[in-house]
Amino acid sequence: MSLGSHLIELRKRLFIAALAIVLGMVAGYIVSDYVLSALIRPISELAAEQGRDASLNFTDVSSAFDLRIQIAFTVGVVVSSPVWLYQLWAFVMPGLKKHEKRYAVGFVAAAVPLFLAGCAAGWFVLPHMVTLLTGFAPEGTTALLTARSYFDFVLKLVLAIGIAFVLPVFLVLLNFAGVLSAVAILKSWRIAILAITLFTAIATPAADVMSMFLLAIPMVLLYFTAAGIAWLHDRRARRTQQQLDVELAV
Repeated sequence: MSLGSHLIELRKRLFIAALAIVLGMVAGYIVSDYVLSALIRPISELAAEQGRDASLNFTDVSSAFDLRIQIAFTVGVVVSSPVWLYQLWAFVMPGLKKHEKRYAVGFVAAAVPLFLAGCAAGWFVLPHMVTLLTGFAPEGTTALLTARSYFDFVLKLVLAIGIAFVLPVFLVLLNFAGVLSAVAILKSWRIAILAITLFTAIATPAADVMSMFLLAIPMVLLYFTAAGIAWLHDRRARRTQQQLDVELAV
């Protein structure tokens, strides 16, 4: 394909992805009341468990509307993830070989449910994170949570865990495509742990070590799980190659 054809193809893929996100935003705005109620629930549970006043506060006139738009956009990105992930790989796939295309399709098939599962896991641990982090406040104090910063906390938490679930699949894809060996993955474990630590430090909205490690630990476990899958694949590939060498020698 010429450069112009690539640009036309890119524009087409971006338009489809953007349209999917916009439609997802419409659905997200419709369910924003339910999402907002779910966001407030951990705060209500916090007030009941810790015996303190806790509430979600809107500090300016437009903050309530801004929060609904943020909720709509976040829901739109999550529910449209199968579409824009596919469009991303559909743009890359024409330049891949046949077996690499198969791996790319496998990546999308695995990445979409894992990303959604990661987002669900982030949503599941949200109440525990809220209770844990606000529990450091002295007794007798009031938890007045700003709506914008609270939603930023929820968004970063959910997306960080969603991305964390997908990254190991990317490593396995590179291994299956012959780009990255299991040995290389294992040798880079120090760099990987450092990168994971930096990522969780940036992604974690709260400035505390505990919440950072709560995100970093599952990411490290998933990294070594990907390394284990890559090692099994490399061992199987070596056995297949040895059998071919024996057959050729005979």
